[in-house]
Amino acid sequence: MIFGGLADDLTGGLELAAMLVAEGVATSLATSAEAARGLPEADALVIAQKTRIGPPTLAAQRVAEAADVLLARRPSQLFFKYCATFDSTAQGNIGPCMDVLMDKAGSDFTVCCPTFPEYARSVYQGHLFVGDRLVSESPKRHDPVTPMLDPDLVRVLQRQTTRRVGLLGYLEVRQGAAAIADRVAALKAEGVQYAIADAVMHEDLAVIAEACAGWPVMTGNSSVAAHLPSVWRARGWLRATASVPQLPVASGPGVVLAGSCAEQTLQQLDVFGRQHPVLRLDVRQHARGENQVDAAVDWARARMYDGPVALATSATQEAVVALQAEVGVERASALADELLGRVGRALRELGARRFVIAGGETSGAVLQHLGITRLQVGHFAGRSLPLALDADSDADPLLVCLKSGKLAGPDAFAHALDRMRQA
Repeated sequence: MIFGGLADDLTGGLELAAMLVAEGVATSLATSAEAARGLPEADALVIAQKTRIGPPTLAAQRVAEAADVLLARRPSQLFFKYCATFDSTAQGNIGPCMDVLMDKAGSDFTVCCPTFPEYARSVYQGHLFVGDRLVSESPKRHDPVTPMLDPDLVRVLQRQTTRRVGLLGYLEVRQGAAAIADRVAALKAEGVQYAIADAVMHEDLAVIAEACAGWPVMTGNSSVAAHLPSVWRARGWLRATASVPQLPVASGPGVVLAGSCAEQTLQQLDVFGRQHPVLRLDVRQHARGENQVDAAVDWARARMYDGPVALATSATQEAVVALQAEVGVERASALADELLGRVGRALRELGARRFVIAGGETSGAVLQHLGITRLQVGHFAGRSLPLALDADSDADPLLVCLKSGKLAGPDAFAHALDRMRQA
């Protein structure tokens, strides 16, 4: 195996796998270390788990278990995928997970490259930008779980690890792989083990991929990983080009399950609601023991056979803060995900076969309730969201689209559901 990927949520894992598939790399995707054990050999294996939030020790444990499964297949490189906005807290979970991977792989240096040109996420002088604004001046500063208040990623990562963090600057990146190698040697001589890599355009990512392809561990967003296959081919590591899997048509009812509270998701729900029914679920009532599941399922049953429907726990920042004050931050997130997961499972039993799930944490919870552990991945096509097939649903295909809360266009929900009916 060439590539062993670990993603800190399900949306990121699907995105990473879909980008590799688009580059002709035979890629498998599993939602846990245990599910990955039974997958057939492939050039790349991605394990996507919910490790972005929650206790850092638990996240590190899950990453360690996944790394053991990947390392048993002797990959040329482990790759840790996280969000383009470097979603994390002062305690983690990016730093603790990187520490585990470095120890497991016996590596003494790696870079962090979250740049995602398709969605205007870039890093310059170690500072993260969303479009033309620092991340700390973007809507990401209001994230109820992982607010990004400091744009300096060197400082952000240094708070999460005892290993020294430095900067691989734009000047070295623009000068090419040899200049990067010289800068890395200088950083290692100073005792630096992690470096934030500046990158703005795909040309920058291609250079970084060339420089880092042979390292035991690499980290970043999926965009830099998409440049690795061309390096593998040039070096003779990847001799065959896999055909892009053709996903089947899913003609059953379509459902949107939205848990993300990002502004982009709220806008997408508003746009979807102009043509289709949308039910807003009250997590506070669910927390108080009121039966939200049966009522939501009855509502959807009466409508979803006439066209797509959406059910959402997504809420404004003020509503989320109020719920967090009542039940705690982690409990609030868990309750919302459990509610959507139980609703999703019931709707699958009623015949729903097309699911768009908005939110990285939500995606993990819903897939768990749906009983999906292995996915056949379609290709990534620019800003068109990737689709995947439940690998255990061949007789009655069930397709999913796992959407990051902060990404995709206003009409993403209807567009993804329509694509599922067209294979």
